[in-house]
Amino acid sequence: MKISDLFVGVKEISVTGPKIIHQFKFCGITINFTETIVIGWIIIAALAIFLKFLTHNMQKVPTKRRQIIAEWIVKTVNDLVEDTMGSKFKYFAPYISTIFAFSIFGSLISMLGLRPMTGDYNVTLTWALMTFILIQGTKIKTNGIGGYFKSFLDPFFVMLPMNVVSEVSTPVSMSFRHFGNIAGGMIISSLLYFALTGVSTAIGLSFPVFAIGIPAALSAYFDLFSGFMQAFIFIMLTMIYISTAADTD
Repeated sequence: MKISDLFVGVKEISVTGPKIIHQFKFCGITINFTETIVIGWIIIAALAIFLKFLTHNMQKVPTKRRQIIAEWIVKTVNDLVEDTMGSKFKYFAPYISTIFAFSIFGSLISMLGLRPMTGDYNVTLTWALMTFILIQGTKIKTNGIGGYFKSFLDPFFVMLPMNVVSEVSTPVSMSFRHFGNIAGGMIISSLLYFALTGVSTAIGLSFPVFAIGIPAALSAYFDLFSGFMQAFIFIMLTMIYISTAADTD
């Protein structure tokens, strides 16, 4: 039997980007309204409702469980930022927690049958560019505009091209790392499900018995473990890059 015979009657697999829901033009530029945008607003609405529930009728001395949970979340984020970046960067805590929450729920939403928001490179690239802007802003604030441009000539002026490439590579590497792990998980899970469905069809089963369990377990790994790890790595890199930028002389 040929391997191709296993997939007779099985629909072909298709891995594409986010679906385009609507297109509109602005100043001659075509703008795509994709499912990523819809999912993003769903996550924003869900988080807003959840946080409103946790912080409703707060008291100076917490007695309700939801207020205790809310204060624990705030304290955990503040402690993480302070331990990683230092107390002078504690004001970055809202930004770090926002990116982390978006990343976690943007990946976990695939468990509801929706396309993970972090599987869209536009999303991770946007986060990485935001971090990149904060890094440059921190360097300028620390060294002044003259010192900022002078840093590209360190230690010798011939290092200018390498320093520029090194700086630009930061958002590229951050965005591709996060996107690649989530998108790779989507593709691997889809390929495995497709292969196991083909095996079930090849032995005459009308129901894809072999596709039960294994793809779900693999999906749980990519959605839960990998999704959490990539979110944590992203915020850790963000904090390290920004705090390091402030130490540049």
